[in-house]
Amino acid sequence: MDALHRHRSLYKGTTPPWKEAYRKRCVDRLKNSRSKLLDKYRRMGESSPGASIMVQEVMEEEWSALRSEDHRLPSLWGPHGLPEMFGVMKERDELAVLEEIQQELMSQEMSIIEEYERDLQFEQQYISSVVEGMDEMHIVCPICRMNNLSINSYFISCPCGLYINTKKRNISPDVLQRLLESRVSEHMENCLHNPVFSLTPSTESCTMLMISCKACDYLSVVL
Repeated sequence: MDALHRHRSLYKGTTPPWKEAYRKRCVDRLKNSRSKLLDKYRRMGESSPGASIMVQEVMEEEWSALRSEDHRLPSLWGPHGLPEMFGVMKERDELAVLEEIQQELMSQEMSIIEEYERDLQFEQQYISSVVEGMDEMHIVCPICRMNNLSINSYFISCPCGLYINTKKRNISPDVLQRLLESRVSEHMENCLHNPVFSLTPSTESCTMLMISCKACDYLSVVL
């Protein structure tokens, strides 16, 4: 009797004992591969709409890792991946478990992508709000997001309390716009959370405009 048949006979008619361990490993692996998943998603673009991006890879690698700890588990994957696995694993209970885990992972993968798309939309909306009124040379304050900044050769200010000395620094609305866009985009390349702007005194007794994110520890000087 080969490993697969011995495996079936042990657990026929019951929930496989490996279910929860395997499910948890797959879920954790997908969560920890968020950056890799989003990188693949960005590269794919519109080439495979609705297709799973990393579920098969996660299930294959975590099954191999689990099998290395329990040699009674059969080898399920061949050159054709998940379809071949479902062809080999013919026990109804085990098939249902694998399909359940696959669906959970696909749902989690979609949630990660949807969150990324929401935050990408936030970035685009924010950049649009920053440059709103550029025809009148106005930029919305990145701190209060309500008032237009006052920008001249000496300082940048806002009624909310923002004040930055820019004397001899040649900071025009166009330059400030590019700086804000650059920092927001830089952060969004690696993190899905929304950054915040703040003012911080510098060593030269001047105030700096900073962008930061508690979720990923991103910190950068805007101006």
